[in-house]
Amino acid sequence: MNSFGINQEYERGVVFRLGRLHETKGPGWFWRIPLADRIVKVDLRTLTWALDTQETVTRDGVAVRVNAVLWFRAAQAERVVTTVADWRSAVIQAAETAMRDAIGQSDLDRMLKDRTAINQRLLELLAQTCERWGVAIDAVEIKDLDIPSQMQRAIAKEAEAIREKRARIIKAEGEQEAARTLADAANVIAASPGALELRRLQTLTEIGVEHNSTIVAMFPTELLEAARKLGAA
Repeated sequence: MNSFGINQEYERGVVFRLGRLHETKGPGWFWRIPLADRIVKVDLRTLTWALDTQETVTRDGVAVRVNAVLWFRAAQAERVVTTVADWRSAVIQAAETAMRDAIGQSDLDRMLKDRTAINQRLLELLAQTCERWGVAIDAVEIKDLDIPSQMQRAIAKEAEAIREKRARIIKAEGEQEAARTLADAANVIAASPGALELRRLQTLTEIGVEHNSTIVAMFPTELLEAARKLGAA
């Protein structure tokens, strides 16, 4: 029988001496008592697991299908060995249950708009369960979210209505701003006869640029009134 063993850097050896928990050996070589010591090695590296798709119902009654990715590792080798028979399977089952609970406590709108909060809630639920097993949950992320086709059409219509509302508001604000600017310009022109005449001349220039065959020239009312007086004299 071998009287020594070797652990890799990422391994820990839980030593049972005559059936009782004795100590945990770190990386490198270590002594063991043949026939009296039994070594259970625990891998401390982070494991990545894709959870199976779960069918559940949100808090507002929408049936959804979700799946997630889980990253977890053994944090305390002694507790991993002594508190649960198959710690990997236990963590996966707990993660699937926690995912259904987290979805059931959330509305569909929140799931679509704030998935980070759902992931955080799922992480908290899972960490509370796995802590007593000596397992640390590094992260859990919802990967896919499938909703019924009729709900997808309803969401698309809602988004289209919101975009149309924004477009109308922007157009109305633009027209309001243009009307305010035109009113200010009219006040300035009305206060200065010279400005009105310059505007008329500019209009004639713009008409001429367009190569129109007919130009209607508007004379100032002051000139027409002076011409009427001269004719009467």
